[in-house]
Amino acid sequence: MVKKITPVLFVKEIEPVLPFWLDKLGFTKTIEVPEGNKLAFAAFKSGNAEIMYQTYASADQDLPSVSAAVRKGPTFLYLEVENLDAIKSAVKGAEVYLPERTTFYGAKEIGVKDPAGHFITFAQFS
Repeated sequence: MVKKITPVLFVKEIEPVLPFWLDKLGFTKTIEVPEGNKLAFAAFKSGNAEIMYQTYASADQDLPSVSAAVRKGPTFLYLEVENLDAIKSAVKGAEVYLPERTTFYGAKEIGVKDPAGHFITFAQFS
């Protein structure tokens, strides 16, 4: 039985995504692995939601058999939220790839790119 699923997004640098997840979306950094004066790995959590980021350079060392594949990205995430209006306000200024819409399955959605170029869709169900 699966207890939890946590995506790992691979990026050139982790630092540019910190304000997006920590300041704008209110996540807490739970794991930080430095490499020199930069981060090689970090994890963020909010309630039951968790996301991890790992640098390409760290993957080269840690996962050499798949390090070329992790550069192919980007990743697409779908996050269900309680209040889409609050999310829209929080991510104001982010590049919108999916303008707000209501789907046939009853979700009100908006999609933005994180600072590393990954696609994040936020959805609120009535």
